[in-house]
Amino acid sequence: MAISVTDSAAERVAKFLANRGKGIGLRLGVKTSGCSGMAYVIEFADELGEDDSVFEVKGVKVIIDAKSLVYLDGTELDFTREGLNEGFKFNNPNAKDACGCGESFNV
Repeated sequence: MAISVTDSAAERVAKFLANRGKGIGLRLGVKTSGCSGMAYVIEFADELGEDDSVFEVKGVKVIIDAKSLVYLDGTELDFTREGLNEGFKFNNPNAKDACGCGESFNV
């Protein structure tokens, strides 16, 4: 099982953590939500849980709980800028469909 991070995402996460002044990495997960069934969760991680997997990619620790890892295995985390919009983008090979607004997906 693996997670990858693009250079732009790794730089952005490192900058966020440095500005925040604390945290061990970035936590990725999924939750039941949206019109397609599941939504991505992204937040800072200050501690590890018992069922967490840690992936160190390009100097950034990505932490994922066991339940979410099943849905995120093979996912690439990217950081994109399009015009005035910027944000993290999940390139998930497990996602079979996404809603029209792009906020949720299903497998």
